[in-house]
Amino acid sequence: MQIELTTLQTLVGTAMWTVARVAGIALTAPVFSTPTVPRQVRAAFVIMISIILIPSVQVPAGLTPFSASGLVVLASQVVIGAAMGFMLKLVVEAVAFGAQLIAFTMGLSFGSIVSPVDGTQSPILSQFYVLFAVLLLLATNVHLRLLAALAESFQQLPVGRGLPIAGLIGTLLTWSSNLFVGAMLVALPAMTALLVVNIGVGFTSRAAPALNLFAVGFPAILLLGIIAVWMTFGTVPGIIGRLFASAFAALSHMLVPGV
Repeated sequence: MQIELTTLQTLVGTAMWTVARVAGIALTAPVFSTPTVPRQVRAAFVIMISIILIPSVQVPAGLTPFSASGLVVLASQVVIGAAMGFMLKLVVEAVAFGAQLIAFTMGLSFGSIVSPVDGTQSPILSQFYVLFAVLLLLATNVHLRLLAALAESFQQLPVGRGLPIAGLIGTLLTWSSNLFVGAMLVALPAMTALLVVNIGVGFTSRAAPALNLFAVGFPAILLLGIIAVWMTFGTVPGIIGRLFASAFAALSHMLVPGV
């Protein structure tokens, strides 16, 4: 069987550009970019998803993989995939930020260890919230929705079309404000309860100046903070679900050409 050089270049280019976009998601998306996942597993994931998507990828005629324009397209595919994964990464970071605010308020900021999710050092309470967000992501099939959005992106933003820089940057900057909004939604119920506790401790210290505030107030704030987290934790799944829904809505808007 004879294969023409043009056909071979098209096949190589299609595979290369598809792998680049999938690899971009694997670099930034939660779960897929976790440092504890072996590189071999991530490489196998990228290759497997790329093999599934290659038949549906359309490449414009005349675009060769190893030309200057082909390398520019390769870089743009990595950027598109990384931007898609980064949208969901912001949701997890919002949850982590909110949990850090709670930890600082209740005095748990000193209990920090290396997080298995992103490899950074953060309070134990923050890691608990992040692990819960990741488990909720998997339980509600958010990772499958991301892969479906990836497959759809090859139709909305085909290979070889110009990179919508304004749409990517504008949408990311606009939606990144949800990082702080989501963090406050996660932290506000527990922080409100802890504010009342701190006010009570302040009144107590004024009423009994001889009382050792550190010996009495710190254990009380810590204990009541744990109770506040337990009582307000039921609101967290709904907040995370709304953040993921908002992220996918922004993701659809980001991939529209010309936006």
